[in-house]
Amino acid sequence: MTQDAATLDELRRRLAPAIADAAVFDGWTAQAVAQAAAATGTDPELAAFAFRDGAMAMITAWIDHVDWTMVGAVTPAALSNQPIRERIRRLVWTRLEAVAGREEALIRALTIMAMPQNLAASTRLGWRSADSMWRLAGDKATDYNHYTKRAILGSIYAATLHVFARDKSEDKAETAAFLDRRIQGIMRFEKAKSQLLRKPDERFSMTRLLGRMRYPAR
Repeated sequence: MTQDAATLDELRRRLAPAIADAAVFDGWTAQAVAQAAAATGTDPELAAFAFRDGAMAMITAWIDHVDWTMVGAVTPAALSNQPIRERIRRLVWTRLEAVAGREEALIRALTIMAMPQNLAASTRLGWRSADSMWRLAGDKATDYNHYTKRAILGSIYAATLHVFARDKSEDKAETAAFLDRRIQGIMRFEKAKSQLLRKPDERFSMTRLLGRMRYPAR
């Protein structure tokens, strides 16, 4: 990445929260970029250039900002003594806290991301967010588990964002309960998968059981 590109990425990430604030009222539009530039003292022409690719560029920058916030707020050391379900829950909740107060902007962003022309980019962004969370949680899988874990967490995170965006309960209690149920589902899946993939001689075998019943050990 060139220095100019790196500088633009930094600018996008810095402007992203202000754009999200403006998007609550103006949507993910050029007007939101102009409002963010004015609020942060940024050259409006430079801001417009940085987001010349439109709404998805703005949303991508916002997600970059959330990634950056999560990494700064939750260190691997802070997670080291927690069970995996608590690590994942904390990381997801940290991301939700980073967008709190901008629920209307989130709803608008999710709507844009769901448009057919944006699905491929949205899928990549979801994968990247899930990958960031698993890496911070200490996951080192390199086989197919690497992919299944990220696919499952990405779908859970996306669903939780939809609940969070519309949750009017006190302290987002409905979102917390939803997330806990989904994480519990991950844990059950991982347990079942580990049992299924145990060594052949450790798996339950109906044939072996019937054989023992017919020819009991002497």
